[in-house]
Amino acid sequence: MGVTIKDIAKVAGVSHTTVSRALNGNPVIPPKTAAMIRNIAGDLGYLPSAAARGLKTRRSGVLGVLVSRIDNPYFGEIIQGIEDAIRNSGYSIFIASSSLDPQKEKEIVQAFSEHRVDGVIIGSVPVERSNLNLLNQYGIPAVVINNQSARSQKYSISHDDEYGARQVTRHLLDLGHRRIAYLGNACAPRINDNRLQGLKAECESSGFTVAENWITHQPGGEIENGAAGMTALLGAGVPFSAVFCFNDLMAVGALSVLRQNGLRVPEDISIAGFDNIPYSAYTTPALTTFDQPKRSIGDEAASMLLELISSNASSQSRRKPLNKMMRGELLVRKSTAQFAKE
Repeated sequence: MGVTIKDIAKVAGVSHTTVSRALNGNPVIPPKTAAMIRNIAGDLGYLPSAAARGLKTRRSGVLGVLVSRIDNPYFGEIIQGIEDAIRNSGYSIFIASSSLDPQKEKEIVQAFSEHRVDGVIIGSVPVERSNLNLLNQYGIPAVVINNQSARSQKYSISHDDEYGARQVTRHLLDLGHRRIAYLGNACAPRINDNRLQGLKAECESSGFTVAENWITHQPGGEIENGAAGMTALLGAGVPFSAVFCFNDLMAVGALSVLRQNGLRVPEDISIAGFDNIPYSAYTTPALTTFDQPKRSIGDEAASMLLELISSNASSQSRRKPLNKMMRGELLVRKSTAQFAKE
């Protein structure tokens, strides 16, 4: 059994009430006495009870973070940004992955609510309205990153995906590419639509159109989905000189298939990704991509949530919606090159 306040009180020769007040910084305890008690507590290896502290403060000191895939490096950087923001706040985080399973998502939100987390960050998950209502019922504020739900969220951080896609497309157009294929992710409809819209809009602004048979939507944004999408495009005999992938993971899969089919990147086909995950700089060739500021997005989401927690429930209900949009930058590497005219 761990050391208790009563154990400290016995060694210090004071009441356990005095020990409790001293450890909680109560000014009624003389500084010299408080210092003595803290030293004894340290020597005995006393650890304060988070549960007991929560009963007094009515806060758990824990934030819930829900993402679709913990093993996706994109979310790893988002979570690191959250950690950076809360480092000196006294909070810890409880991370869970839904794997895009609605039932699992429901169970996670229920667990967050039952453990009385002080707030929740939801990352790129099409969260059910009923689950958001459950958090609201318990008075738990939520901030959504890159909202995938049908409805707008009151507090959110998002990335300007259409702008990013236009930057990638402009780069390919400037290299002389006119037949640009798109490997999309049907499981992230809002983000996918924004990136595809950026591609189409930038092409149209230069007098070109994106043919429908240059577009494929896969049931996910993982490496295997990129491989399947590229296989489908090649199998259909679609003539294209460049490929814009929904994200870097899909681009990695596409690179593999092109290599297996004896096609050189970028000599035969240029390829670009999105997000700038760490792997993208180490593919062969290194991947041209759009650098989404993932750590900054996580940092902003956590900062927004801490601000909501610090305000009382009544002021939260009166607050206007707060939605922040961020932009990244294009990173040109070796996977894209000037189009070689036939």
